[in-house]
Amino acid sequence: MVVATTLAVSMIGLRGHVVEVQAHLAASVPGFTLVGLPDAALAESRDRVRAAVTSSGLAWPVRKITVNLSPAALRKQGSGYDLAIAVAVLAGAGEVPAGGLERVVHLGELGLDGRVHPVRGVLPAVAAAVEAGYEQVVVASADLDEARLVPGARVVGATSLAEVVALHGGDASLVQAVEPVRRTPSGGFVREPGDLADVVGQSDARHALEIAASGGHHLFLVGPPGSGKTTLASRLPGILPDLTDTEAVEVTAVHSVAGSFDPAGGLIRRPPYEDPHHTATVAAVVGGGSGMPHPGAATRAHRGVLFLDEAAEFQPRVLETLRQPLEQGEITVHRAGGTARYPARFQMVLAANPCPCGMAIGKGLACTCTPTMRRRYLGRLSGPLLDRVDLQVDVLPVDPVERASGPGEATTVVAKRVLAAREAARERLQGTGWTTNAEVSGTWLREHVEIGRKIDQILNAALSTGKLSLRGVDRALRVAWTMADLRGQDSPGTDEVSEAIALRGGPRG
Repeated sequence: MVVATTLAVSMIGLRGHVVEVQAHLAASVPGFTLVGLPDAALAESRDRVRAAVTSSGLAWPVRKITVNLSPAALRKQGSGYDLAIAVAVLAGAGEVPAGGLERVVHLGELGLDGRVHPVRGVLPAVAAAVEAGYEQVVVASADLDEARLVPGARVVGATSLAEVVALHGGDASLVQAVEPVRRTPSGGFVREPGDLADVVGQSDARHALEIAASGGHHLFLVGPPGSGKTTLASRLPGILPDLTDTEAVEVTAVHSVAGSFDPAGGLIRRPPYEDPHHTATVAAVVGGGSGMPHPGAATRAHRGVLFLDEAAEFQPRVLETLRQPLEQGEITVHRAGGTARYPARFQMVLAANPCPCGMAIGKGLACTCTPTMRRRYLGRLSGPLLDRVDLQVDVLPVDPVERASGPGEATTVVAKRVLAAREAARERLQGTGWTTNAEVSGTWLREHVEIGRKIDQILNAALSTGKLSLRGVDRALRVAWTMADLRGQDSPGTDEVSEAIALRGGPRG
């Protein structure tokens, strides 16, 4: 009877848990049993591992093999345990020296030909291993660049199982030159944000876009087709500042788990941009799926922009599920396979027509919709959802005078002002854990902001007329602070507060 142990990592959401992979070999009726709450893909590793071992020129032990994944109460999923299982079994059979394997983490899927395939979530998995005190990690050669992004990790990339056996002191003569398995990221397409100079006219909407970028505020653009709503929204990532080191690690970990990260360019430094179609399901936008939940568009937009074009066409259930991340900055998804928490601190941009035909602007003479149809259309966007949107702006058609005025300011010019405003807010909020005005809590605002009598009167008037809710008062103050930062002021005045309230006035059909 022989027991050999090595390590793997189980990912639940973005949190990694080190798992002991124990192989028990006994002189009994030959068989292979895998225990420790494996899912279907992991249970199939018995056949993959056996085929990979024999294809590598190694003898499969003719014994009763039991592989335990500890802790047994933790659900495990995916094929990333294949390499660790194979190493543990071969160590138990004497093909690999067992000494020291209990301190080495193995991450990789095995092909039937013995090659090591890349897996998702290598960056957070290696980070979890290092945090737990295990610095030696073996990954697929295609995952080597990503794994090396984790400070303190001693990472080795392997093309085949035979290479891993030789690495641990086994028979080096079995190593052959094979074509490494290449990484094929899914959904890793990066769209160029375009330049704000492409936007003709729309000075009010451009101003709202700059405020949104400076303070991290949510934005709602409403206007007829062709007025420039989508063009404006797609330019928002371009004027946002680069991610900080901490934010870059967070975003890269998200996209590593989602399978949309290309490690060749290093950590993701630019804010991501996600624009799901209006037919997208709750699982596609918020996350979910069968078994262990997977990240959705809202999580992939973490520290970036989530753009919902034709927002009124989305299923109400999809829109309402966004209320939690808009308030808390994270998503908790419960499924039978487990519970996963994903970060989701994004800027939401909504765009919608004022009515089904899109022509309910001005006097609405060209509109063919009934008043009931108009109310119903934008009524799909609930009050509680819109109350969380700081800036709600009408995007009207460009008139000939605006068109003749030529292009507006370029992205590079606006981005400099946004960066200066963000740095002012970051300095003011130093030590609070917040970096943008949109994140500041209402309690902090009331404790640290001196509201003069005139500002208090303006807020009370808006509150008494129903133009603002209590939540809306705090959000208006946050927007006012962002305007003050853009204008280089130490604190907001009556002009900034009045303008912030006006920008929360909502769409006018």
